[in-house]
Amino acid sequence: MVTRFKNRSEAGRHLARELGHYDSRYDVVVFALPRGGVPVGYEVAQKIKAPLDVLLVRKLGVPGHEEYAMGAMASGDVIFLNHEVIAQLGISDEEVEGVIARERQELARREEAYGRNRRSLDLAGHTVILVDDGLATGSTMRAAVEAMRHHAADSIVVAVPVASPSTCKEMKAIADDVICVMQPEMFLAVGQWYEDFSQTTDEEVRELLQKAAKNMRTIAPAKASLMI
Repeated sequence: MVTRFKNRSEAGRHLARELGHYDSRYDVVVFALPRGGVPVGYEVAQKIKAPLDVLLVRKLGVPGHEEYAMGAMASGDVIFLNHEVIAQLGISDEEVEGVIARERQELARREEAYGRNRRSLDLAGHTVILVDDGLATGSTMRAAVEAMRHHAADSIVVAVPVASPSTCKEMKAIADDVICVMQPEMFLAVGQWYEDFSQTTDEEVRELLQKAAKNMRTIAPAKASLMI
C-alpha cells in the first residue's frame, strides 16, 4: 500500500485505478484544477479515456496571511466565501472585494495562458470528475463544485490522491461521489505526502492539455465533441 507518492503523475495513476467504473463513458469529462491538479488529471483522463480540461480556481487568501483561505473563486465568477472565517478575523467588505479583484485578474491571465478564454460552459448531460493533487481545507474544491453546479453538470465527482479525513468527509456532503485514495490521520499539508511536490508551470499545463487532446483524437474521435 502506498504511503507517499513519488510525484503527481504517480499519484494520478493510483487515483485512476479508483475511478475504473468511469472508464470509456461518453458522458464523462475530467476537469483538473491548475496547476498541480493537471498532471494528476492527465493520468486519470488517459486511463479512463475521457477528455481533459481545466477549471480555473483561485484561493482567496486572508489579507496579510495569504496562505490561509477565507474562500475561493472559479472561472465564470463563481465565488465561495467562508463567512465564519471572515467574521472571526474581522475582515472588512472592502478587504474581501480587494482580494476578489486581484484573484479575478489572475484567473483571466491563466485563462489566456491556457487558451481557455471562455465564460460559459454547458455541462448538461455530463458527469464531471474534478481532480486536484490533494485537499487540505477544501476551499478551492468547494468553489469548483459550486461552479459545476452552476454549469448544470448532471453528476459531480471529487477525486484526489490525498486529503484530510475531515475535508474528504465534508466533500461527500456536496458532491455526488468522492474518491480520496489516502486519508492520513496526521495530515498537515498536501505536499508532505509527495516526494516531489515541485510547482507545476504554466508551460507544463499547456503541454499536458495539448497532449491529452491529441490522444483523445487518436483513441476515440467521437469523444472530441465532449471537449469544452
